[in-house]
Amino acid sequence: MADSAKSVLEEETSKLETKSKRGVDVEDADVTVKKFKTEATADVADKTGDCAGRKLEAVNGDEENKVIRMGVKFEIEADAAEDKGSRHTMEDAWVLLLDASLDFPGKLRCAHFAIYDGHGGRLAAEYAQKHLHMNVLSAGLPRELLDVKATKKAILDGFRKTDESLLQESSAGGWQDGATAVCVWVLGQTVFVANVGDAKAVVARSSTTDKLSNNLNGGSSLKAIVLTREHKAIYPQERARIQKAGGIVGSNGRLQGRLEVSRALGDRQFKKLGVIATPDIHSFELTDREHFIILGCDGLWGVFGPSDAVDFVQKLLQEGLPITSAQVIKQE
Repeated sequence: MADSAKSVLEEETSKLETKSKRGVDVEDADVTVKKFKTEATADVADKTGDCAGRKLEAVNGDEENKVIRMGVKFEIEADAAEDKGSRHTMEDAWVLLLDASLDFPGKLRCAHFAIYDGHGGRLAAEYAQKHLHMNVLSAGLPRELLDVKATKKAILDGFRKTDESLLQESSAGGWQDGATAVCVWVLGQTVFVANVGDAKAVVARSSTTDKLSNNLNGGSSLKAIVLTREHKAIYPQERARIQKAGGIVGSNGRLQGRLEVSRALGDRQFKKLGVIATPDIHSFELTDREHFIILGCDGLWGVFGPSDAVDFVQKLLQEGLPITSAQVIKQE
């Protein structure tokens, strides 16, 4: 964690490849961890519009990335790691953009983090890594004033456009890879989480608005709140759509006996059988209660429950270790 006299919102991004305590290998366990710390700034007299001066600031200190809101500054810090484990190749990809404005500058600070968990190959994950965020920006992601409805529409349209172009690319190239996704956009002080498939996002939240240091230095434990909804073929709502499209969910809970997830980018051979790339989107305002977020693919959550992962990261921080120490977890 970076030392600062300012209030900070630290967001760690890490992809974790783990082994369970029983020694079971975990395949492609990807995770993003985001950690928050806040203190009131001295200057609460600044105002923008009707808001009483709360500031969000990117780590690079770029003035163009600052947004005034409610007298608190948040900083984002992020990191990432990956390990293919026992697989022959790494099929996953990640995105870490502290300044995600790219060719769309604006007053509204924008950060973006994502994990794409590939299956059947790495091509779909790599395609989404390169194109999804730009497609969301092009679809009208707000850059001046926050509009929650417009943001969610831009994310939906960005996923749709990415999947459509990915399917064209895979058809032309003769490949059929797919990828699940969990993505986060931070606009000002609002977090938007979108997912397709079984990748999850978990926020560590305190029960009160105590200072972060109280929770990281032996204070009360943090509660793990799951922000995403898994999309699996065996779930009733997903199964109904698949069956209506002519697909079959086998006794093993997989579509056509092969694909466990019911939503994904790519997977060209399953699109006519009810697999879609429409994400669930959740948003929330950052407060003193949110301390970090963990993004992870199914490999991580197959070993760590949400509470276990939050407790693990909190313990590292209580020991004074930097946020990068949570990059890779290996338990022999």
